[in-house]
Amino acid sequence: MCGIVGVVSSISQVDRAWLPVACNTLKHRGPDDAGEWWSEDGRVGMAHRRLSILDLSPLGHQPMHYPRSGLSIVFNGEIYNFQELRSELSQRGHTFYSHGDTEVLLAAYATWGTDCLPRLNGMFAFALYDAPRGLVFLARDRAGEKPLFYRLDGSTLRFASELKALIADQKLPRHIDPAALDCYLAMGFVPGDRCILQGYHKLPPAHAMNFDVHHGTTRVWRYWQLPELDPLAATSAVDESALLDELEALLENSVKRQLVADVPVGVLLSGGVDSSLITAMAVRNSRQVRTFSIGFPGHGDFDETPHARLIARHFGTEHTELVASPATANIIPLLVRQFDEPIADSSMIPTWLVTHLVRQYCSVALGGDGGDELFAGYPMHQRLMWLKKYASPIPLVLRKGLALIANNFMPMGMKGQNYLANLGYDYGTQIPHFQEVFRSRTRKKLLPQYAEFVGLAESVRAKRIDTNPDLLQRATQFDFANYLAEDILVKVDRASMLNSLEVRAPLLDYQIIEFAFGRVPSYLKATTTDKKILLKRLASRVLPDEFNQKRKQGFSIPLTAWLKAGPFRTLFYDVLRDPQCSFDRQAVEGLLRGQEGGQSNSERLFALVLLELWRCEYGVKF
Repeated sequence: MCGIVGVVSSISQVDRAWLPVACNTLKHRGPDDAGEWWSEDGRVGMAHRRLSILDLSPLGHQPMHYPRSGLSIVFNGEIYNFQELRSELSQRGHTFYSHGDTEVLLAAYATWGTDCLPRLNGMFAFALYDAPRGLVFLARDRAGEKPLFYRLDGSTLRFASELKALIADQKLPRHIDPAALDCYLAMGFVPGDRCILQGYHKLPPAHAMNFDVHHGTTRVWRYWQLPELDPLAATSAVDESALLDELEALLENSVKRQLVADVPVGVLLSGGVDSSLITAMAVRNSRQVRTFSIGFPGHGDFDETPHARLIARHFGTEHTELVASPATANIIPLLVRQFDEPIADSSMIPTWLVTHLVRQYCSVALGGDGGDELFAGYPMHQRLMWLKKYASPIPLVLRKGLALIANNFMPMGMKGQNYLANLGYDYGTQIPHFQEVFRSRTRKKLLPQYAEFVGLAESVRAKRIDTNPDLLQRATQFDFANYLAEDILVKVDRASMLNSLEVRAPLLDYQIIEFAFGRVPSYLKATTTDKKILLKRLASRVLPDEFNQKRKQGFSIPLTAWLKAGPFRTLFYDVLRDPQCSFDRQAVEGLLRGQEGGQSNSERLFALVLLELWRCEYGVKF
């Protein structure tokens, strides 16, 4: 895992001082080595921070060049099938001098051009300079595991793994983007190609970009998309046993590929279905497996150590546990700087804690991310099935009336408010917003100066919903493209890379993704009474009998309890009651009173605190 940064222009770059400064902001992503390179004409500059995972020798140094084809690359990520590609390319006459995947990627482009992308199985973000054609080719993996930000200013393109590298140039503007701000306050993240700062963008997952060095023009395109569900998969004639066999084989093969590294590898074990299955498959392919988990003493509902311990004992792994405490509030300013495009997800804290622990033992860890989005593992998926079965028969006009009452007269965080609010959706074309952070009415109160932009988030969200007639399929497709890509994977990437740890997600192997969306019917994903059904059936095959399949916790913290007293409460109240705080004082006080009165506002308060600290850290004015 690494950090990449670069600049490309149709004119020679006279001022080159920004590139090494930007590269150094990414040192946490690659503490082992650094490199900088400029083309002879000065139009292209690329820099790299290296975390050595494959081929630890100097032959893995980047930027890497392929002189006979005039190619240069900076690459972040892993190509898990690089050995197979290397063998095929060797038969075509390519000679390799290193033992890693970067040189294979260069040879793949030299052979197939941009058509190399569908052949890649991995997580990646890279920029490749094709000097003979005068093109810079950028691409990002299918799920969006690895990030890539960019800014196009006239005929100059800058790109980087993290936003902080771009704004390391103090001359570049730092203005908030109103639509992105509304998305953050509504959804907890900024989706798609948008960025929290105006004039900056993200290359979306499964997309590529060409920049013409001679003309300063760009082309962005999607090279992969989720498959449509096989019509036969929706019938009761599906061979469930065959599906289960296929899933088991796919997962075992994925874990086997992702265990390949020239450094120690561990497993992030929460004791849930996903991470436990990863552990089971790892044990099949490695004689010694290290597992790691985190616990919160005194908060039984959040303490995963007993469940993880069960799996570790059953499979005989070398297991290590981390104990967390409310004192972890002091890492929030550190996380604020790292999450330079903020997300409203307090589980970044335990993610940082456990990756900090793992890095003391390993440079690579396998995690269970992706299972909930691919196989419908969230409680909201059961609620969707409940709404479809029991609420759909109620006339939509009546349901909208009940939703209007809930939105206008029930405080956010009040028990039952979210259920009633989600009655107002057309389940044939829409998706209820179970994870809404702030309603539009509250967003107007929090930042009155941006009231005219409130509602943009709802428009953005509606455009990102697929037309699939199957409600659950539509919802999981949306989760995959939005919540997974813009929250979960961002959280894992930034938190782990702050600790210089590479985290891999075997469930996000593209073959498993295509299997989940193209071959698995909805009734094998979730019903009104169960969720993640197919994965649980696989768990019944390979996990111990006493394993609790109904448990669903994941990485989270007892934030509500911590806000009653102690360092978290002190931090939150100090930030939100500061006279210089950007948010309306009356609106904030209402949220604080609601939290103290038993309403569920802890994550909303976290969203505001993170955004305000981020604004101060990066000098952004609302």
